[in-house]
Amino acid sequence: MKISKGSVVLFDYTLTDDDKEIIDSSKEEGALTYLHGEGQIVKGLEKAMEGRKAGDAFKITISPEEAYGIHDPAKIAVVPADQIEGGEELEEGMQLEASHGDEEQVVVVSKIEGDQVTLDGNHPLAGMNLHFEVTIREVRAATTEEIEHGHVHGPGGHAH
Repeated sequence: MKISKGSVVLFDYTLTDDDKEIIDSSKEEGALTYLHGEGQIVKGLEKAMEGRKAGDAFKITISPEEAYGIHDPAKIAVVPADQIEGGEELEEGMQLEASHGDEEQVVVVSKIEGDQVTLDGNHPLAGMNLHFEVTIREVRAATTEEIEHGHVHGPGGHAH
């Protein structure tokens, strides 16, 4: 079966940066399962999966535009620590949830200088080329329930 919208795909991967440093790998967490066509993996990788089948192995480089986007300076803010709940316990690298009206966003504390805290709302991989090495292990048709719910059930998916 070839991968198309509504396919459930199980695959192994290793993700590296431009310096060939490993960012993530299924070797630690186990193979990844996703519902194709639902935007559950980065756009460029999902496009590269289209039409492939179990047993296929490939390498691909995904540009920032097809992955987590370009690093956007507008998503960086410097705020006084006393305006952040728990501001006295902040450390660089911490992830916080920030509210903008009705929207919740994860931000990273990228710098602390005195009582000024730099918060970065960019995805940690924004602006980076992503180098994937992929092996597709299994492809199957999604169940009606999986399509209705928009995600995979059972092993590697959400248990219901």
